[in-house]
Formats: sequence, C-alpha cells, structure tokens
Amino acid sequence: MTSPRDYDLRAIQGRTANEFQMVGHYLHRKAQAMFAYGMFDGDEMIGCVIFGKPASRALCVGLCGVEEAVNVLELTRLWIKDGTPKNTESRLIGFGLRSLPREYDIIVSYAEIGAGHIGVVYQATNWIYTGMSDKHVEWHIDGQPAKHTRHLFDEYGGVNGAKEHFGSRMTRAERPRKHRYVMLRGSKSRRKELTGKLRYKVLPYPKIGDNIEA
Repeated sequence: MTSPRDYDLRAIQGRTANEFQMVGHYLHRKAQAMFAYGMFDGDEMIGCVIFGKPASRALCVGLCGVEEAVNVLELTRLWIKDGTPKNTESRLIGFGLRSLPREYDIIVSYAEIGAGHIGVVYQATNWIYTGMSDKHVEWHIDGQPAKHTRHLFDEYGGVNGAKEHFGSRMTRAERPRKHRYVMLRGSKSRRKELTGKLRYKVLPYPKIGDNIEA
C-alpha cells in the first residue's frame, strides 16, 4: 500500500505550482506565490503547497505587531490530487514549513467556511486557531464568474475604475468569513516570544457541525 513517505518532495517554481493548482483546486484561481513546494509520484506532480505575502498589511501587523509584520507569510494554496493516502496533505505542509527561509516564522492560513472546510489538516498539524476572519465587503460584476472579478478590477485600475466602466452591473456583497489558523516557527524561545506577541485570542478548534456564523 502506498504511503505519503513514498512520494518525493522538492521546491518548485511558483509559476509551475500555479499551473497545476489552477486546474485541480476548487478555486481555479492564481495564488500569490513567493515559495512553492511540490509532491511527486515519480515524474507526476500530485500536490503542491504555495506560500506568499498576505494581501492585507493590516493582517501582517495585527498578528504579532508592526515589528514582526515583515516575518509573516500566508499559505495561499494547498492542492493534493484526489485518491492520495491519508496524511499526504500533512506531510506536504510539514515539508513546506521546514523548507521556508528561517526569517518567515509567522505563517497564516485560512479554511473557507463557504466551501464546507473547517481546517482539519491545520488541526492535524498543530496550527493555532484564532477564530474567523473579519467581515469585508466585496464587489461582483453581473454576468461574470466571481473568480474572474478580481482580475477584471486589476484590468480597470481597481474597484473605482471598474465602477466607471461597469456602472450598475457592479453589485456589493459581504465576503464570506473564513477560519483563520496561525503557525509560529523557530526555536523554542522564538516560538515562546511570538506566542507572547500574538494579538489574536487562541481558541478551541472548530468541529464539523458547529453552529458558525459565516
């Protein structure tokens, strides 16, 4: 029987990781990529994990303070081919975390409530649960798939430029909230230091069936 340890792991180009995950991942959207790591069954890539700088400066500061903001990365995408053995995702995440440059010792990731996820893999790999992401407004364009909206905004110079172009086709809605997980890396003393700086309250892991406000 195949084991997760039978697969090879190595650093890959962010472009390569995005080419694969955009096909297989349910979001079908490019992820911000500074570092990427792939899992291979022979010559076939069967999974990848991607890390990038969070889009929100406020999040970077809000985790452990302004002096630690430069050390924050986000796990922006995790994709594993269907049918892989149990614990395959955990091994890939663990390899990625161990392979990141040392200075990036605060990692944040999200589990999408709207997709039915509670972050089981983050719980299995001992991430810290810090509750749900803040409420935010997002804009959509009638007749356009939601996954394409952000790219259209970029094309028209942001939301205001898109409003001028699309007019009444622009609709405003509340973005679904996500479960937020944090991993603190480094030596025992460094993890203790970062734990003391963590500004979010550490909460019990959510469970399937919990009554969660999305």
